[in-house]
Formats: sequence, C-alpha cells, structure tokens
Amino acid sequence: MNIRRAFRVWQRHLTVYTKLYKSSIALNFVEPVVYLAALGLGLGAFVKEINGVPYVKFIAPGIIASSSMFAAIYECTYGTYIRMTYQKTFDAILATPVNIDDLVAGELMWGATKSLLYGTIIIIVISLLGLVDSPFLIIAVPFLFLTGLIFSEISVMFTAVIPGIDYYNYYYTLFMTPMFLFSGIFFPLDNLPAVVSKIAFFTPLYHLVNICRATAYGNTALCLGDMLWILIVALLLSPYPFRLMRRRIIK
Repeated sequence: MNIRRAFRVWQRHLTVYTKLYKSSIALNFVEPVVYLAALGLGLGAFVKEINGVPYVKFIAPGIIASSSMFAAIYECTYGTYIRMTYQKTFDAILATPVNIDDLVAGELMWGATKSLLYGTIIIIVISLLGLVDSPFLIIAVPFLFLTGLIFSEISVMFTAVIPGIDYYNYYYTLFMTPMFLFSGIFFPLDNLPAVVSKIAFFTPLYHLVNICRATAYGNTALCLGDMLWILIVALLLSPYPFRLMRRRIIK
C-alpha cells in the first residue's frame, strides 16, 4: 500500500463531498439534534436524572458517538457499494497507478474522516448548548477518528462479501440498530441482564460512548480501558478489509 496514492483516493472523495456538503451536513446534523431534543427534553421531563446527571446531559455525549458511527457506516456501506458497483468509480480509479490496497485504504480513511467530522460537529453543538462539563471532551476527538476507522473496516468487510445492495438490511437491522440501542447512550446497562453488558463490551460504540461521556464529565481515568480497546481492535481488524475487497474485485 502506498500512502500517497491512498491519500489521492481520499482527496477524490473530499472533492466530490465539497459539491454536496451543504445537504449532507444538514441531514447528519438534524437527526442527532432531533434525538437530543425529543429524548433529552421529552423523555427528560419524566426521567430527571441518571447517576446524578440531568438526563439531557446524560445522553448528549452518547449522541456524539452515535453520530460518528452513522457517518462512517453510511459512507462505507452504501457509499462504497455504489462507487464500486453502479458508478464504476472503482474501475476508473484502478485504471490509474492506484492499486486495490491503495483504494481500500482511501475508503477507510474517508469513512473515518466523515466520522470525525460529524462527531466534532455534535461536540460543538452540545458545547454551545451548555451540555458539557469539562474541556477534556477534546480528548475524545482522535477516538472519533479511530472508532470511525473500526466502523469503516467492518462496513467495507461486509460490502466486500454481500451479493447485492439489499443485504444491507441485515447489517443495519441485526448489527447497527441493536448496537445503537444497547450501547449505553440512552440508559445505563447496569440494570439489564449481565449478558447484555457482556455483548455490548464487544461493540465499538459502547466504548466510544464511555469515552465521550467520561471526558465530557472530566473523568478521563474512567475510560483508559475503552481507549486501549479501540486501539487494539482497530489494529486487529485492519488486514481484513483489504483481503476481502481484493478477493471481491479480482473475482
């Protein structure tokens, strides 16, 4: 893999994105804000506090994490599949000196960048709304990128093996939605059956929520294990998108 050529793929995606960013940012911005308003203020009228924290402040850091997740997953599922299958963008890129590994690296970098971008936007929003207690939330920013990289890796792996675009229904219904609901964004997992917490531990979103919440409250020591988990998993998964996508494209 050549980093310079991978960067050119990333740069190509960025150039295309600058043509569409206004509508894209609006959609990705509105959804988490709606969650924050509807649940934080609506449900918050009935659930006053969790662990001594006002409910809207409890879910706000989790909304950062979920926005970051959605950005990477959408980009590296439908976005990657459409570029590969319908737009034939992959064919055009591979007709240049860029090889398959460079292309996949560019896709992963772009997915992680989208994750970082949208997560950072929500950090700014909730900070302006006074829902952040500590400037240490800035520590979570690089982990938005790293966790976005994990989601991009998983998404590209799935994209490489599915026979058709309709199979993303399984990915979103069986993987993304349960992870979104049972990652600790909207309620603590302590009172649920122990098996739920054990399964959640193996999901990237759970650890990113912990990092965002701990840093937003200024308790950075509480999330050191989560930071280490993300670093290790990002490295462990890194070979597989390349192998699977190489097999898919060459076939």
